[in-house]
Amino acid sequence: MSYYLLRRLNLFLATSIVLLLVLFVATHLFPVSSSYALSGIEQPTELQAEQINRDYHLDDGQFSQFIAYLQQRLSGNLGISVTSQQSVASELADVLPASFELIIVTAMLALGFGIPIGVVASLSKDKLTQNSIIAITLTGYSIPVFWLGLSLSLWFGVKLGWLPISGQINLLYDIQPVTGFLLIDCLLSDNEYSYSAFIDALQHMILPAFTLAVFPFTVVVRLTRSAMMNVMQQTYIRAAEARGLHTRQIVMKHALPNALIPVLKNLGIMLGPFASYAIVVEVIFAWPGVGAWLVQGIYQRDYTVIQGGIMAVALLIIFFSIFIDIIHTAANPKSRKEIYASH
Repeated sequence: MSYYLLRRLNLFLATSIVLLLVLFVATHLFPVSSSYALSGIEQPTELQAEQINRDYHLDDGQFSQFIAYLQQRLSGNLGISVTSQQSVASELADVLPASFELIIVTAMLALGFGIPIGVVASLSKDKLTQNSIIAITLTGYSIPVFWLGLSLSLWFGVKLGWLPISGQINLLYDIQPVTGFLLIDCLLSDNEYSYSAFIDALQHMILPAFTLAVFPFTVVVRLTRSAMMNVMQQTYIRAAEARGLHTRQIVMKHALPNALIPVLKNLGIMLGPFASYAIVVEVIFAWPGVGAWLVQGIYQRDYTVIQGGIMAVALLIIFFSIFIDIIHTAANPKSRKEIYASH
């Protein structure tokens, strides 16, 4: 297993280097000087220009420049934002927690509802129930996320006035960041209005989280249903039924844990589309996360923000894809057997 982990680590490093190489090449394609695109300083002083040349080896060959680019980016130097003149790394650190909070709540909704409904769809003998679940999932899978977000905002935010449609919390509440996750920070706050702030932040979370959860929810339902139907046909399940075990016991202890293994594997494949949907949702609901920050940087031609945002999103996708693959291998006896057999 240690050899497998080393291979996964090498894969992560190799993929990350390729990603940074693509960003390095794209940087030289921007319609501005390399110094400006790399540092974010449009009109540097003489000392700043010399420092940029030294940091990025702009007077050397392309290979030396790429090595210097790697060193700067991996050391946390992402340049200065053209718009705000603040460090891109510090701005990225400010917006990442909001994105993580939205994604965590979305994942809880998608898995919390998707897995049970998928199990019901696989076990139900009622054709109406099965067809209804399949129809709902196909509809949810087919709906464009931007249309769904705008429709929910129009109905529940504008016409009915039930839920807020933009931002993370009402600006009247002053919650000091502790963990970076606003819902947790509201509960940790010692202000007298901390509970009201928590309810307000939760209301702001509902529409973007529900909009973003529709796509993974439909995928989880379909994957769980397919995996459960396959597992329930296995010999050990039939043997458990022959021994007189209750259906609930068979499902919870034998069928579902094995059915979740292929579901877990396919979750890694969903990360790319899910990230693109998350960016769209953040823009629609003005959610202060990485996606909205990146799109704003694109509109403002903030080249350092564009590089930092793309690098952060892509590295997270690579990392969690490999992490899910490791968990799947550790949980799947067949994969472990293949690893040990390869030695």
